[in-house]
Amino acid sequence: MPEKFQKIKEIVEQILNQEKDSAHDIDHVMRVYNLALTIAKTENKVDMDVLQSGALLHDIGCAKESNDSRGKTDHAVIGAKMAKPILENLGFSDDKIKHIQECILTHRYRTNNKPKTIEAKIIHDADKLESAGAIGIARAFTWIGKHQAKIYKKVDNIEDYIKENMTEGKINGRIIDKSKHSVQINYETKDKFLLDNLYTESSRKIGKERLAYFKGFLERLDKEVKGEL
Repeated sequence: MPEKFQKIKEIVEQILNQEKDSAHDIDHVMRVYNLALTIAKTENKVDMDVLQSGALLHDIGCAKESNDSRGKTDHAVIGAKMAKPILENLGFSDDKIKHIQECILTHRYRTNNKPKTIEAKIIHDADKLESAGAIGIARAFTWIGKHQAKIYKKVDNIEDYIKENMTEGKINGRIIDKSKHSVQINYETKDKFLLDNLYTESSRKIGKERLAYFKGFLERLDKEVKGEL
């Protein structure tokens, strides 16, 4: 890893270590970073300075969102602001900084800010793919433990749940009371729509396989919980 990106990584790691969130720690960041590099190989005219910096910085605002019990803080918005002085100190141009900020601002699913550049789309997709497959399962239950939510919980009416526990009563709103959430509810409100929300063809190929694995796990878990297996 080139020196300037190594410096960004070290800064991000210091910030993320304050929160002790294994679902959004430096390991998560590096998985997104490495997957973004893989996806980028299938695309044309990718600005690697922007891609690598944006991938490393994409979750820098997570601690501030996690500490907001009201569910009103958006870590993508906060992270874009936090990234500016870091990039300025490393000598990035104003244009590059704005581009990287756009990548951070648009990387999350539960937002109305959509990625427009290829770099932003790749980072968005790499981050979303962390929600499926074996790593998606591992991260989901880490999140459940952190927020004292349920290992297994379904709701009779998902629309009522969305109105009650998602900001603005929208399916892509942020979760208000995380303790009321579950892996099963998250699948119904987010994960099963994964392929519809990926921008690159190579991401969709990876996502199709990962989502099938994740869905199979949930089906198996359902049977075990009900005593059928």
